[in-house]
Amino acid sequence: MKNQETIEAIAQTPIGRRSFLGKTGWLGLGTAAMLTLGTSRHALGEKDSPAEKTEETEQAKDTVKEIFTAALIAEDLATTFYYNGLIGSVIQDPNLAGPGGSATNVTSAGNLGNVNYVQAALTEEISHANLLRSLLAIGSAGSDPVQTFYFPAGSFDSLGPFLGLLNALENAFIGAYLNAIQEFAVKSASVRDDWWWDRDGTRYSREELDYFAKVSATIMGIEAEHRVLGRVIGNNDPANNLAYEQTDGLNAVYNGPNSAVAALTPFLTSSTGPGYSLATALAHQGAVSLPVSGGPPAF
Repeated sequence: MKNQETIEAIAQTPIGRRSFLGKTGWLGLGTAAMLTLGTSRHALGEKDSPAEKTEETEQAKDTVKEIFTAALIAEDLATTFYYNGLIGSVIQDPNLAGPGGSATNVTSAGNLGNVNYVQAALTEEISHANLLRSLLAIGSAGSDPVQTFYFPAGSFDSLGPFLGLLNALENAFIGAYLNAIQEFAVKSASVRDDWWWDRDGTRYSREELDYFAKVSATIMGIEAEHRVLGRVIGNNDPANNLAYEQTDGLNAVYNGPNSAVAALTPFLTSSTGPGYSLATALAHQGAVSLPVSGGPPAF
């Protein structure tokens, strides 16, 4: 209950979007073009299916603040997951560091490249969370809405459960960001008189909403990489087994029974299994993470 109350409090506070962008120098740099296909489809008189109508109803409930709150929770969850994978006994699997090995001492019986995949993924999830935290005007990770995440017992003991959970989580993250892209695109196309007004009273320009969609797409691409690299670690061939990434059954980000938040709920619930601290993961990640390059796209 405390988690839910904190999530709601953060999600309902208006975003100081312009002050954030002003500090980072991202204002006034361009727009993304989208929704031409959707507009043309409706112009031709094609009707929405019942599933599409449900999706549109659920997505319309999400505010920008709620979308990014859900995304921050997902990135913190991923941070906690990858950190504990790097320090858990699963790291001694031959497909990772090998028997007796560790994230910083891969044995000759292990696979350094596979360990590096996980180390880089940890760094990337932390970077995503930092961006979202700044956007939400959250001063530090200690003020994030969720501080403890719960995983099924044995998640970090052996490779099978770890990779099964990695696949499930990354598919959910991909689905969440795909929905976020669509939601920002719809808001952008619905701008009237220069502004989109969210139901929390915050207004956004079309350029801002287009940029939010671009950010979501760049993060989604990295989550898709994580999904495939997890399959590489598990020797699943072909690792790149999809022609298109999927929404994983999600039809919204924050609101509704098939939202990303609903999908994340088991990991916020103590009955799922042992709890793992976000603060601990962030305090010690430097010992096991791997530097990566790149930053958010230009506005």
